[in-house]
Amino acid sequence: MEKQILHVDVNNAFLSWTAVYMLKNGYPLDIRTIPSIIGGDEEKRSGIVLAKSPIAKKLGIVTGEPIYFARKKCNKLEVFPSNFKIFNKYSNDLYNLLLEYTDKIERFSIDECFLDLTGYLQNRKLIDIAYEINKRVEKELKFTVNVGVSSNKLLAKMASDFEKPNKVHTLYEYEIEDKMWTLPVSELFMIGRKTVPKLYNLGIKTIGDLAKTNKEFLSKRFGKFGIMIWNYANGIDDSEVKNTKEDPKSIGNSVTLPKDIKSIDEIQKIVVALCEQVSFRLRKYNLIANTVNVQLRTKDFVDYSHQKQLKYATSSTKQILETAKEVLLEMYKNEPIRLVGVRVDNLENKDEIQLSFFSQEEVEKKQDKLDTVLDNLKNKYGYNFITRAGELEIKNIIKGKDEKFRR
Repeated sequence: MEKQILHVDVNNAFLSWTAVYMLKNGYPLDIRTIPSIIGGDEEKRSGIVLAKSPIAKKLGIVTGEPIYFARKKCNKLEVFPSNFKIFNKYSNDLYNLLLEYTDKIERFSIDECFLDLTGYLQNRKLIDIAYEINKRVEKELKFTVNVGVSSNKLLAKMASDFEKPNKVHTLYEYEIEDKMWTLPVSELFMIGRKTVPKLYNLGIKTIGDLAKTNKEFLSKRFGKFGIMIWNYANGIDDSEVKNTKEDPKSIGNSVTLPKDIKSIDEIQKIVVALCEQVSFRLRKYNLIANTVNVQLRTKDFVDYSHQKQLKYATSSTKQILETAKEVLLEMYKNEPIRLVGVRVDNLENKDEIQLSFFSQEEVEKKQDKLDTVLDNLKNKYGYNFITRAGELEIKNIIKGKDEKFRR
């Protein structure tokens, strides 16, 4: 089975995150639109440029140069300090949004993530999910990302580095010659500044030149590194997306519908499928939830959400679904809906929680047996091997096959 890999890269992360934070706290200007930088301690004259706005870049300011020299290029330059507490906050916000799509996420750096969606597509196309992530980050988190789409990590990362900002790019094996081989060899992942002149001296100036060079020759000149860069130049990469081992603060999933719907019965069918997905992931992490949140987005792109406390912490699909349906009935305003989402919050490790009442424990045990059987089948044969009735409905809706949605 071909892997389904995305690479999500925040555009100008430190400056963008600082701008979002400042705007949220009442700063009158978006520092992304003025000559500005994120820098170190300027008073010591040892501070350097960590990030720069597009205008500052046009003025010749480069990352890594001393702020003292940057000011000489622009006397109106605004300098803002780095704040890793803010950076970590927005990095975590992005990570939690991406968790709505897959549990297989590798945080490659504070502003980059690999996602493995193999087996998580739910009858959707990978490129459609990439565009959805791109748009949701901009709308919900107020910064932008590039998303690379491919069948392995190397090609997905290379794709995300194509034209910026706020873009989605594909780079599949059949596209390598046209999209990657024409690039300077310095653009290939893992080739640093010290290696570039060595390759140039060998007449290797583009990634295509490197791909067509004899592999044994490169091995003799560069050892294992030579084999690696030859493989990368040819788009070869078998590395796995390594899960970042941390418990999520919340687990959610949402679906954007191909057509607006107004029927509460149809919306409930979608909620059934979302609750199934969310509770499956809860049990996978051995977590239980205390709160259920339902989100709706209207045809006019107005978002509203309600939440409700569960009677007791649980990962039971049945209990989460019952509560989600209650929330939906309380909040729905009988208007056309284009997006439905379900999220569970206030998560706890199941092994650390003791249920208070024997009756609740017995209910949980009976429900656990059913959920465990279904989970085992999904884990063995794939998530879509067995589905509840609601999940079949949502797949029909997404595909546009439900007759009610053809009118």
